[in-house]
Amino acid sequence: MTKLEVRKTEREQRMLGVPAAPRSAVIAPLSAARWLLLFVLAAGVYFFHGFLVPVLAALVIAFASWPLYRRLLAFVDGNRTIGAACAILLILTFLIVPISLAGAYAIHEIRLWIAWAVEANRAGAPTPGWIATLPWIGEWLNLHWTRYLDHPGGVGELIQIVSGANIGSIYRGLLTIGSRMFDVVLGLLFMLIALFFLYRDGESFAGQVDRLGERILPLRWERISRVVPATISSTVTGMTLIAIGEGVVLGLAYWVAGVPSPVTLGALTGLMALIPGGAPLSFTLVSLYLLASGSPVAGSLLFLWGSVELFIVDKTLRPKLVGGPIKLPFLPTFFGLIGGVKTMGLLGLFIGPVLMALLVAIWREWIHEAGEAASQTGPVPLAADNGAPVTMEVGRQGEVGRAGDVKKAV
Repeated sequence: MTKLEVRKTEREQRMLGVPAAPRSAVIAPLSAARWLLLFVLAAGVYFFHGFLVPVLAALVIAFASWPLYRRLLAFVDGNRTIGAACAILLILTFLIVPISLAGAYAIHEIRLWIAWAVEANRAGAPTPGWIATLPWIGEWLNLHWTRYLDHPGGVGELIQIVSGANIGSIYRGLLTIGSRMFDVVLGLLFMLIALFFLYRDGESFAGQVDRLGERILPLRWERISRVVPATISSTVTGMTLIAIGEGVVLGLAYWVAGVPSPVTLGALTGLMALIPGGAPLSFTLVSLYLLASGSPVAGSLLFLWGSVELFIVDKTLRPKLVGGPIKLPFLPTFFGLIGGVKTMGLLGLFIGPVLMALLVAIWREWIHEAGEAASQTGPVPLAADNGAPVTMEVGRQGEVGRAGDVKKAV
């Protein structure tokens, strides 16, 4: 070794320091990795919580539609990019067609209301008979209707009174509605982008999550990771089937009862059935309309039929369809739906039951492990009153009892 190399080696040693002997880590590498992962996840939720709802919505749609996506993938010869693009186009079609139909219907109804308002402003509009005959409030409504609408020019005067006194509130309300609509469109766009990448790279991402989960929860990850997709898929499918079924059944009941526009009301009832309490509110309002319009028998029978149908669905079908392999009872299903809607809106209808299914699965697993531990526990040595050891056996349910009579150990 030349003198130059020796000086270079000494300079590097002085600059980097003398190598220390190997020491044990203060925190185990696996434990440190777990805490680091939790920190990264918490930081990600903090910085990107505004996009959490669209990502969760994309995950829900991906889990629910994955069996159909596999068939589509086989149809396009396994090309994931083309398959993901076709799936997004199909979802857009599924979203755009109902929205377009609902928008066309709403525009038609608005035109009818505008035509009625123009005619009522020209010649006046007498109080409808079913409003005047409403119990308790019919007389009060008839008085105010006659005061503001039952004369020519009444609608224009009413619009001037309302707009003049609340022009600031109306302006702020329109700005709020516009901002909310922009947020909805932006969230929908982000959800579709996330859904495209979930379709294209979902299997590789799921494999990475599986490897990471097995490192963190090696004994429980396999069971927990299989509960989530099955629960989401069954929840989405079950709630969709329930909503369609309630819309069809109650729509037929509306038609039999003689309600105008039974198809439209049935479709609205089906949409409302997705929300807890939406279906009973729908058929209750229709029943009240029948009672006020002079059909008390039809209104009473419709309310009775809706109550029986709702009881059957909530007590039998919903717990079996919602919750997947966990088979959630009625009370956890109800709490999951209500809590999910209160916390996350419409998306909570699917996230809430999934979280309740996970809680129930973890609880049942703990109970099963506790039972196995109690059944596998051997004889427990105890001491008798005179100090001699005796044997006691632990029962299968965790109860401690004597093994026959107390026997002194030899």
